[in-house]
Amino acid sequence: MLAPSQAFLQLADDPALDFVNTVAKNEGELFDYLEADSDVIAWLQAMQYLDAKEQPSFRKGALLAAARHLRDVIKKLVVQKKDGKRVDVAALNAFLGHARYHVNLVRKAHGHLDVVHEYERSSPEQLVAPVAQAAAELLATGDFELVRKCEADDCVLWFYDRTKAHRRRWCSMAMCGNRHKVANFRARQKYAESE
Repeated sequence: MLAPSQAFLQLADDPALDFVNTVAKNEGELFDYLEADSDVIAWLQAMQYLDAKEQPSFRKGALLAAARHLRDVIKKLVVQKKDGKRVDVAALNAFLGHARYHVNLVRKAHGHLDVVHEYERSSPEQLVAPVAQAAAELLATGDFELVRKCEADDCVLWFYDRTKAHRRRWCSMAMCGNRHKVANFRARQKYAESE
């Protein structure tokens, strides 16, 4: 697992799942990467939901509370959908109800055009509204056969398997996948030594 001081985990191949993964295990203990309003802003910037120059300011702790509540809502809905249960959309719709945005056509470098959704950011709920929208899109259009929890027993991370063969088992080969390979290798060595 990455050390808490390192960058946010961006390995889920889906922004809503990356947001859920802001709670992860680190050295066997659950670690919350969102411990202050500034952490939420940093995550939004890392995911390009917020420009690096923007530093929104709200009542201390309000953004953190809104972000953690949204994260809990998204995780609950992902688990419900994955388990084939009816998804209770009311809590997510409450976040989506705060979203106010307009759409602009923007000319990028080399003349390329892009459609940009510019969200209002006058409340903590509005600031995290793009994450709520990403979650709604995942729940509505995602293939939940490919939305998975890491197979490592001690891992809590989720991912969207966008690999060509759709055989991804681990949140990351560098983390859980490698540990699994090493454990299997050691078990085979131990078995060979005992014969």
